[in-house]
Amino acid sequence: MRISVIGLGRMGANISRRLMRGGHEVVGFDRNPESVLALAADGAIGANSLEEAAAQLEAPRIFWVMLPHGAPTESTIAALHDIAQPGDVIIDGGNSFFKDDVRRARECGERGIHYVDVGTSGGVWGLDRGYCMMIGGEKPVVDMLGSIFETLAPGLGTIPRTPGRQGDDHRAERGYIHAGPAGAGHFVKMVHNGIEYGLMQAYAEGFDILRGRASQRVPEDERFELNLPDIAEVWRRGSVISSWLLDLCALGLATDPGLESFSGTVADSGEGQWTMDAAMEEAIPANVLAAALFARYRSRMDHSFADKMLSAMRFGFGGHVEVPQ
Repeated sequence: MRISVIGLGRMGANISRRLMRGGHEVVGFDRNPESVLALAADGAIGANSLEEAAAQLEAPRIFWVMLPHGAPTESTIAALHDIAQPGDVIIDGGNSFFKDDVRRARECGERGIHYVDVGTSGGVWGLDRGYCMMIGGEKPVVDMLGSIFETLAPGLGTIPRTPGRQGDDHRAERGYIHAGPAGAGHFVKMVHNGIEYGLMQAYAEGFDILRGRASQRVPEDERFELNLPDIAEVWRRGSVISSWLLDLCALGLATDPGLESFSGTVADSGEGQWTMDAAMEEAIPANVLAAALFARYRSRMDHSFADKMLSAMRFGFGGHVEVPQ
């Protein structure tokens, strides 16, 4: 299948490369010509404009937009309204707000264009590991795009199947789901990222407590100089709290035990706040997620070892750089 990927940053470029590895043809476009040339060197068809990208596709044309949420995505999809034809498909694979998806699907539908939202998780590791995808849109359109999602997804891998799981839809076991109509994909990904905030905060605070045991604030005979890299490593092996995020903690501590290369100023990309907005709309208590979000706000005023651990994890899974100034 031939598809145009618009936005060739870390995620967009690697999504393109994984698609090409799976036998798909990619027409790549980015405002940065060097990004287009780099992907073309790996086998993609380069395009210098949206119009040029569209001209190299056959109906129904598929446009995968992989840009930061907000103005970059909004302006690109608005431009595609004037380029796409009835029956074409616009996919937003970034981290857009789900209510924007509902509006965009309606606007696209008025023009006969299909709209699909894909919450995409996998970060900088997705090229080799695959991407977990949560998809919103019309069922016939999502089904038509199945070979694209199948290629991008991790597949069954080595994870044991869940005992007692029933149903004929095996896509979830392969790493992607059709969550529901437009907006549902990004809603599920939004909550996923909200949970991520809470998990990361728990690890960060735990390692901060371990490190703090050497503090002069505690009695001398109760002080421990604990080896944090070794603790992270042993927890990875057989522990009930083992996870990929813990793997990233171990990686960060192994290379920089004091996390001196991280500022401790922790950014948020919006999904944590949106998750809290949804919780308030639904009157659902979300104490842990709220505390994790507020901890990130607080990190921009003063910095702890826990904040640096959060920065180390964000660098590990997404390449987000938060270095000391």
